[in-house]
This record gives sequence, structure tokens and C-alpha cells, in this order.
Amino acid sequence: MTKSPSIYTSTAISHPQNISACQAHKIGKVKSRVALALAASFLLTACAGPSTNSDNRPEKQVEAKAQNTASEEQIESIQVSSSRASEHELQRISVSEAKLIQNRSKRMNVLNDMASSSQFHAEVDWDSQAINNENYESPNIGSVKLTTQDPVSTFSVDVDTGSYTNTRRMLNQGMLPPTDAIRIEEFINYFDYDYGVPPDMNQPFSVNTDVSSAPWNEQRHLLRVALKGYLPDIADSKGSNLVFLLDVSGSMNQSNKLPLLKRSLLMLSKQLQANDKVAIVVYAGASGVVLEPTNGNNRAEIEKALMQLQAGGSTNGGAVIQLAYNLAEQSYIQGGVNRVILATDGDFNVGMSDHDALISMIEKKREKGIALTTLGFGQGNYNDHLMEQLADAGNGNYAYIDTINEARKVLVDELQSTMQIIAKDVKVQVEFNPATVAEYRLIGYENRALANEDFNNDEVDAGDIGAGHTVTALYEISLQSSSSKYNSALRYTDGAENENKTLAELGNELAYVKLRYKAPNSDTSNLIETAVTKDKIVAFQQQSTDFKFAVAVSAFAQRLKESKFASDISYPWIIETAMENKGRDDFGYRNEFLQLVRNAQQLAEQTMPPANLDKANENMNEQVYSQLRN
Repeated sequence: MTKSPSIYTSTAISHPQNISACQAHKIGKVKSRVALALAASFLLTACAGPSTNSDNRPEKQVEAKAQNTASEEQIESIQVSSSRASEHELQRISVSEAKLIQNRSKRMNVLNDMASSSQFHAEVDWDSQAINNENYESPNIGSVKLTTQDPVSTFSVDVDTGSYTNTRRMLNQGMLPPTDAIRIEEFINYFDYDYGVPPDMNQPFSVNTDVSSAPWNEQRHLLRVALKGYLPDIADSKGSNLVFLLDVSGSMNQSNKLPLLKRSLLMLSKQLQANDKVAIVVYAGASGVVLEPTNGNNRAEIEKALMQLQAGGSTNGGAVIQLAYNLAEQSYIQGGVNRVILATDGDFNVGMSDHDALISMIEKKREKGIALTTLGFGQGNYNDHLMEQLADAGNGNYAYIDTINEARKVLVDELQSTMQIIAKDVKVQVEFNPATVAEYRLIGYENRALANEDFNNDEVDAGDIGAGHTVTALYEISLQSSSSKYNSALRYTDGAENENKTLAELGNELAYVKLRYKAPNSDTSNLIETAVTKDKIVAFQQQSTDFKFAVAVSAFAQRLKESKFASDISYPWIIETAMENKGRDDFGYRNEFLQLVRNAQQLAEQTMPPANLDKANENMNEQVYSQLRN
């Protein structure tokens, strides 16, 4: 079932054009609550004009503009209609605006000048220049389940990472991401963890379980279910059959889109060998084959085809996807990697615009053993929701490429796990023991939830695991003995007394974990089972470095998603925990995570709380002065 996307709109703000003097203007009867930080930004930029005692000569006005802390090249002049702007959008606008004001001292000078003036005027209109439309899915945050009512949790594994890197892009640009863009499991699974490796392919991944007290509430606990995929010897590879399906439409004509895409695929192509095959198909207003299936060691030919690509035209993705799959079938390698790699900003606006039909076609192709990986690029019109859907339908994975370093991570360092599937349709089912566990919630995986009856149904599709991949899932649980539960005790539960007497015999068990998976060339699933017992419980501080770092990452994602369960989690705690548990960080990903958390903390502190937004109409100037001076 296709889930309806939400639209994230981010807009840059400038000082109004028709302000000739600081004149008193009381903003009243606005339906939307205007953020004080946004008002401050208007004051600082707009009131840089002449005061009541200033010289109105043109050359003096030019000089005043030159002293403004945010240049006109940085901020476009628009009007904002507060009657249509949502609270969260205004908060994000204020954050973006604040990032453009780099010089604190200049800002305070302007504020002091403004304070001596008696008048101010600003008109706003939200719809005049909306410059950013990005599609995100909006899954509901998972709820807390009572084990006496719903003891079983079932979900599909996920190895996508696009949500984390897309969020990184926004934070590095000085914007808090929309909550819909946050998928907690993709934050956790972006990082590699040192789990035990299975000895061979007889069982393609190891299953690890750990339990600790929750660091934000000692009366609750965390259960980790973790998988580690087997990493075959690359010498045993039978080769890769790759078809690059590349968007070269006009929307890709930006430095962080097609040029970055070409450099990324050049890096990938240098990893290929003589027994590999590569083809390139492009799509725009017209589409076609740029490179027929070519041996992987013919790097000069592959590089020539990539370097001649230019952006232009509109996106016609539907028809050419069929062409890409035809080429993949033509060069199919039995027992090898057969994959289409779709690289785009997700802006399908011509051709097969019916996304349901597109997804249905991709699902049929995966039955022939051809997977689909999606690589997202760029911003502004980015369609995150579609990119994730297509990868899921194609038994592949989705990554967002925001930098050349990320391209190296996905297409060089993790090439084998990105491309080679070692287990497909991997499902996890956890049954909690009502005698010991009162309630639980799965942290993340909202759009990976499965019906309990789907676990044993081999016809139901689920996620795939690549060679060497790690997959981590965290549950927050409350034991029956806990004094801190989300739910009140039930007075009436059918059969609870008799059931608990039976379950008392299993009083040492917290949960029973089951996993189903299929071998890459099989349609019949295998089952792995393991019990989680009380003796696994240890204090959080005694847990492994990887455990504590994963919890810090999950906490960060919950804060960004504005989860109601994150009220006890602070940014300082996340920073301290992650810093103390970076562990081995060969590529600097964990250190980079720390910088992102610090960025998010600063941006969050600059965002005005809703309680203050309500006061904007009453005494705007006084509120603005107070907030800026603090």
C-alpha cells in the first residue's frame, strides 16, 4: 500500500523591499504564531535602513545596506503569509535565518540602533517564493504495547541509510530537518558495529541479543537485537552485472547532482574486474543506452561514457527503467550480482508518473533475480519517499549521496555489502513474556512493520541483508516490577490469572526472538530462534561501547523526530555518551556524528518554543530584544 507523502517546504527570507524608515507597526490578529527569532531577523535586516535621524541620500542607503550582516546574495527578498505558515515551518525558517547572521557583534550593533528607533514595518507572504519542495513519508511514531494484549512484535529488517545522510546535509546547511525525514533505524544502521561474525554461509548471519537498563530511566530497560552478515571471500565472487540507470534531466544540472554522480560512479567502476559487466542507460526528455554491456576492466570505455553525460530535458524515468532491466537480463550472471543502480533526485515528472505501476514493475523484475539500488542526489525537489519505496520494491538498498566521501563509503568501502545479497526476506519477530515484561515499544522501523501472521508466510516480501551488513533494532521495555510504566495496570484481562500461572514457569525469560530468512536463490525460509533471559540484564554503563553508541544515535534520531518518548533525553547526554563510546573510528563517521549533534543542539536552541510564539503579537519589540540579548 502506497503511503501518502508529505511536502517539506523550506524558504529563505530577506529584508522587505519597501522599508524607507523604522516606523511603528503593531502586528495584530495574525492567525499563525510568528516566531520571535524570525521577527528578530526581520528587525535586523529591515531596520538596517535609516533611522529618524539618518541621512536619506542614496549613497548613505547603499552604505547602510553594505553593513548588513546577511548579504542580499545570501537572502532572497520574499513575503511570508503568517496565516498559512505552520509553526514548525516558521521555526525552521528562523533557524535557517539565524545561521546566515554570522557576526554577533554586528548584530548587537544593529539591535542597539533599532532600539533607539521608534518605528518598524514588515509585511510577509509565505507563498510568494517557495523555493524548496521535498517529498517525505510521514509514518506515525510506534506506540507502547501492553504485553498482556499484544505480546508479539514483527518487522522487516532495514539496511537503508538515506535518512541519516539526507539529514546530515540539512544540518550542515544550517537547517533542522523536517520530522518526516527522520527514520530512526536508518540512523542506527548507518554505523558498523563489532558483532560476532558467522563462520560460514550455512547460517548467513549471527544473532546477538543484549539487555541493559535505560540510561534515561533506570526503571526501564533496552533490548538490542542485532545481526551481522557473513562476508564471503571476494575471490569467490562470480562477478557483478551492473546497469547504471542515470537521471540526466535538467533538474540534475547542479554541482551536487550530476557532477557528484559522475565522480561517484567513476570510483565504483575502478573496483570492477574482468568478470564484471557494466552498462549505462540515461533518461531525460529522450533516453537510451550510452554504454552497451562492457567488461568491468575496460575502464577507459566506462570513464568515457560517464564523462560525456550532460544534464538537460525533463525526467522520463518510466520507459527507460524497462530498458535498463532488459540489459540486466541480457548479461545475467548465474550466481553472481545482478543489479540496476538508479541514480536520481527522484523527480519523475514525465513518463511513468504512476508510482504504483512503477513499483509493481520493479517487484516483478526482482523475481527474476535482478535487484535495484537507489542512490539519491541533490535537494530542492528531492523525492526521498519515492527513492525508499523503489529500493524496497527492488530487494535493494537506498543511500543518499551528499558528498564524495559518502560516495566512497557506499560504492567503495562497502561495495560488497551494498551489492551482494547473502539473505533475502529477512523478518524478525519478538514475543515478550507477560510474566516478566509489562510493556514494550520498538524504536524506529515504523514503516517496516509486518502483521504477525506475515512472519510465517513466505509469500510476504521483507528486507535483504548484504555481505557483512550489520542490522540493529532496539526495544524499550518496562518489567513487571518497574515503577515507571507508560500504561496503567488493567483491571480486567481475560484469562490473565490462569495465563500468568502458566507463564510463571518461564519466569526467567524476557522474550523469545525468532528470525526468518531465505537463501538468495531459494523461495523457502529458514528459522532461527533464541531466548532472551533475565541474566542478560546489565547496567547501561557496563554495556559494550557499540551498545552505548547505538543508543546515543537512536536518542539523537528520536530528538530530531520530536518523539514524545524523548523528553528525558538531552543533547548534552547524547554528546557525552557518543564521545565516550566512539571506539574505533577508522573513517571518522562517529566523530562526524558528534559534530552533527552539536549543530542540531545549537539550531534547536535558536528555535523559539511555542509558548513564546503566542506572545509575538502582544509586545513584539520587547520580546525580540530580550531573546537576542539572552
